[in-house]
Amino acid sequence: MLKTVFFGTPELAVPSLERAAAVSRLLAVVTQPDRPRGRGRKPEPPPVKRWAETRGIPVVQPERLNDGIFECWLREQKPDLCLMAAYGRLLKQPVLDIPPLGWLNVHPSLLPRWRGPSPIQTAILEGDTITGVTIMRVALEMDAGDIVLQDTVPIGPDETAGELTNRLAILGAELLEQAVRMAEEGPLPAVPQDPEKVTYCRLFEKKDGRIRWSDPAWRIHNLVRASNPWPMAFCLFRGEWFRILKTSVEPVPAGSDPGVITSVEKDRLLVATGEGTLAIRRAQLPGRKPLDMTAFLLGARIRPGERFLEAPEPMENGGDAQP
Repeated sequence: MLKTVFFGTPELAVPSLERAAAVSRLLAVVTQPDRPRGRGRKPEPPPVKRWAETRGIPVVQPERLNDGIFECWLREQKPDLCLMAAYGRLLKQPVLDIPPLGWLNVHPSLLPRWRGPSPIQTAILEGDTITGVTIMRVALEMDAGDIVLQDTVPIGPDETAGELTNRLAILGAELLEQAVRMAEEGPLPAVPQDPEKVTYCRLFEKKDGRIRWSDPAWRIHNLVRASNPWPMAFCLFRGEWFRILKTSVEPVPAGSDPGVITSVEKDRLLVATGEGTLAIRRAQLPGRKPLDMTAFLLGARIRPGERFLEAPEPMENGGDAQP
């Protein structure tokens, strides 16, 4: 078996870590430091760390990667190959040069489309109908390495970022296992990315869940999907923060100003947008449970003509509390 060190942080990386441990001699796991989370701001370990520690695999959480200390540590491990999935930090060339067989990274997009930190949310937000996973060589430029393996999956018209993440995590783990087995047998394929097809995405942030009712209905629908399970799409209603968890686009004209409720039905609210009508099917008020609209309307007397408003941008405090 090849000797490997695995680099990863969130839940998305855990299936790849599990496969890496099964098909290689896993020397250690490198992940980001524990970070404060939630209302109490208590430091919590990354999912990758929790998985590794329960199985007795050494875990390293360096604050600095390029001060020479971490480089020396990695050299001492003498890995044949380093594996990466959603680690979230950039490495410099001296570190990349350590394993003789190089590095393999699991990237949840069809590179060169959506290089960057939030390819899943961006693919949904932009209305892509197909995405996939790329196993790529790690290069100094972000997500620019040669393609080793790639596979595609369709994106469902109502699929959320959370649902798609789960599917891509499983596919990525399968492809990573295949790539590690191939590396044992000989040189891996390496297909350069087409520079004419490169697109980039930025980090998806809490403020990106803010609904702008002047946008077309399809755009808001995609935003709701991309923001689920975090940060959840939000707006203001009756002076309170209002989270929208599930929607559909209805084939009827807006019929009113953006944000105005045009119809209250048994299982949905119809809302005018900048172009077309959006149906709200699941929502949540502050401090309340998420509810399908049938249950939501039992406790809320909502009338046509009432209006949803744009919310101010939330504070980027990293927690789930309302701004």
